[in-house]
Amino acid sequence: MKRARVAYAGVLHEATPHTSDGHSALRLSDGRVVAEDAVVWLPPFSVGTVIALGLNYGDHARELSFNAQEEPLVFLKGPNTLLGHRGHTRRPRDAAFMHYECELAVVIGRTAKNVSRQQAMQHVMGYCVANDYAVRDYLENWYRPNLRAKNRDGCTVLGPWLVDASDVPDPGNLNLRTFVNGKQTQTGNTRDLIFGIPYLIEYLSAFMTLTTGDVILTGTPEGVVNVIAGDEVRCEIDGIGCLVNTLVADDVFSR
Repeated sequence: MKRARVAYAGVLHEATPHTSDGHSALRLSDGRVVAEDAVVWLPPFSVGTVIALGLNYGDHARELSFNAQEEPLVFLKGPNTLLGHRGHTRRPRDAAFMHYECELAVVIGRTAKNVSRQQAMQHVMGYCVANDYAVRDYLENWYRPNLRAKNRDGCTVLGPWLVDASDVPDPGNLNLRTFVNGKQTQTGNTRDLIFGIPYLIEYLSAFMTLTTGDVILTGTPEGVVNVIAGDEVRCEIDGIGCLVNTLVADDVFSR
């Protein structure tokens, strides 16, 4: 099952996909059917702690001239980083290199504390697509992403759907793709994760309690390129969804 959270006519709704006259639409929780572009898309679930992985694909680590890590590089992100499908992400005017990161987001469905790898997947509610932007200019240390680089308002896009875990039989073998203005720039597969989902849940739950709504951003493969104001970025993951986002210049926010 696919579920979204949207705002329509000033009210928050849960929504599901609907086809109307051959066109994609949304069925709201009150039964109304509306066009996809008639709503404001929100992250598709009530988000708790956002736990992000850096350099979790070997090809991406090599792309940035780093060796594969021996332990997960993990950092947290605040609630103001979050944005929904079709949202606008601000690109700082002084940024020389800002790039997208197409990622599989793993959503926790029930409390996990000291969970083994063998039991880890029982704690997953579902999955969605994430696009976690980074400004490389702002990094003080590649292994310790600072706040300006990875905790910017509106830099982490989630959606459009939360897909139930039961509908994703093999999250360890999903193709990822990114398109910038219609041109494919990134491709990968979750089988190439250095640290897979069961490992990450075991690792994290050993020292922090994971609760419903917590989300693990599992990292991005190689193929990141600089994006500028006006670029439309589309991130796709097979069976999960297609997440669209647009870069907007600083001056739009300062008017």
